[in-house]
Amino acid sequence: MDEVDLEVFEGEFFAMLGPSGSGKTTCLRLVAGFEQPTSGHIEIFGQTAEGVPPFRRNVNTVFQDYALFPHLNVIDNVAYGLMIRGVGKAERYRTADEALELVALPGLGKRRAGELSGGQRQRVALARALVNKPRVLLLDEPLGALDLKLREQMQEELKNLHRQLGITFIFVTHDQNEALSMADRVALFNQGRVIQVGTPREIYRRPRSRFVADFVGSSNVLPPDFVVDIAGERKWASLRPEAIKLASTGGREVSVIGSSFLGGTTRLALELDGLRLHALVPSAAAIPQPGQRLRVDWNPDDMHLMEDDI
Repeated sequence: MDEVDLEVFEGEFFAMLGPSGSGKTTCLRLVAGFEQPTSGHIEIFGQTAEGVPPFRRNVNTVFQDYALFPHLNVIDNVAYGLMIRGVGKAERYRTADEALELVALPGLGKRRAGELSGGQRQRVALARALVNKPRVLLLDEPLGALDLKLREQMQEELKNLHRQLGITFIFVTHDQNEALSMADRVALFNQGRVIQVGTPREIYRRPRSRFVADFVGSSNVLPPDFVVDIAGERKWASLRPEAIKLASTGGREVSVIGSSFLGGTTRLALELDGLRLHALVPSAAAIPQPGQRLRVDWNPDDMHLMEDDI
């Protein structure tokens, strides 16, 4: 980690996004207390966290592999943290049942973890983390093992749960779509550093660097020699594919290299004076063929000049 400086606001859904090995999970483990910093400072609601063990921090963690106890049934998995704290059996089972209701798993307390689907195990892990009523819920890629349809469903359920509880969520993911669709703000990590922090819209529309533009969504990263003729500044720029429009007149002439069907849209690969561009067009429209020449244009305001060249 290299000079990571982050402030997460109370009640916020905050995402840490980045490729594998970028430092996001290490940062989460430092907040959780599973690792201790060799330098720097961590505060959780104004309280110094260095040296404080995980069980004394008002945070709970949901892991990617869920870490459920296979020899315990669901209710005992959920109530385990309460048992460790010495809560009586009747009270901890009542509280665990409430947590299972919260994650839409009523009546499944007697089942074993191995009898549950992936989505159900994820909900049990959530209930176990929430049963202690933490002020911060840490989620370490909790949806990574789910198939696409279930993952999208759980994204919506997590957002609804966050709104319902009003506590702070810190969510680690390498999936840009998860971060953009769920978070209030996103911190983008790379090589142990925080590259940019902002709302999903800011990160997507105003990337600071080529790395951000490339990693978050699909972008046409335009070189300075091309940009200077349009914007008057010799900087790298980001131009999102949806900003490029087919034009009947004016604009710039390009050659079609190929196309990829994406469902509601089709991505066109284009060549402009040796520069490769991608554009999105509705799939219902007439799709040009490879080798065909056509004209494209875009609003200059959609071409975002970037601060960093890396």
